[in-house]
Amino acid sequence: MRIVSVAQQKGGEGKSTLTIHLAAALAASGSRVLVVDVDPQRSSAWWFEHGPEFAFDLAADTDVANLSRLRELPYDVVLVDTPGSLHDLPVLTAVLDVSDFVVLPSKASALSIAPLTRTLNEHVIPRGLPYRVLANKVDPRQRDGRGYRDALGLYDLLDGAGYEHFRSFLREYKIYEDAAGEGMSILDFPASYSRATAKAQADLSAVTAELLTVWANNTSTERTSA
Repeated sequence: MRIVSVAQQKGGEGKSTLTIHLAAALAASGSRVLVVDVDPQRSSAWWFEHGPEFAFDLAADTDVANLSRLRELPYDVVLVDTPGSLHDLPVLTAVLDVSDFVVLPSKASALSIAPLTRTLNEHVIPRGLPYRVLANKVDPRQRDGRGYRDALGLYDLLDGAGYEHFRSFLREYKIYEDAAGEGMSILDFPASYSRATAKAQADLSAVTAELLTVWANNTSTERTSA
C-alpha cells in the first residue's frame, strides 16, 4: 500500500480536483484506490456523491485516531485530500505521519509560494517524506519559445531553492469545471467533448505516468507495514 497526501496550506490551489483526477487515473491503471477527504470543506466528498459511480472509493473522516489506521485498509493507493488552511494542523499532522509520499499542487503566483514553502519546510521535509511539487492551473495562453511560462517560472524557482518537483504540469481548462459540475472525471468525457478535453487528458496522463515512474524508481516512497 502507498498512502499519498495531497497537501498545500492554502485554498484554491486545486487539491481536491487533483485528488479526484489522480484517483481516477490510478484506478484506470488497475490500482485499488481510496480517496480520504479530511478537508472540512468536503469538496472531494461532494464531487464523489453528486455524480455517477467512480472506479475508486471515497471516505470522509477527520478523526485523528481513524487516520492513524489508514494502512490497515485493503487498497493499493490511498489518496488523502488535506485541509487548505493553518487551522487544521492535528488532522494534517495525523495524515502526514502515516504518509509515504506527498504531492503539493501550486499555482505560479506570489501568493502561493509562501504557503507552499511553509508546508514543505515545516511539515514535509522535516519528516523526511518523499514529495513532488506540481505546477497546477497553468495558463495555456502564456507560452513562449521555452514553453509554458507559469510552469517554467515555478519550476525554475523551486530548482533555485532545491525543492523537488514534477517535470509535467496541469494546464487550466474549462473541462475541469464541467467535470466537477457533473460529478465526473475528465477521463469520463470523450476527447471530442471540447477542443481542450484531449489536452487536459494528456496532461493528466503525463502527471500520472511521471508519478508512477518516481514510485517505481524509488522504493523508499513506500513504507513497510509494522
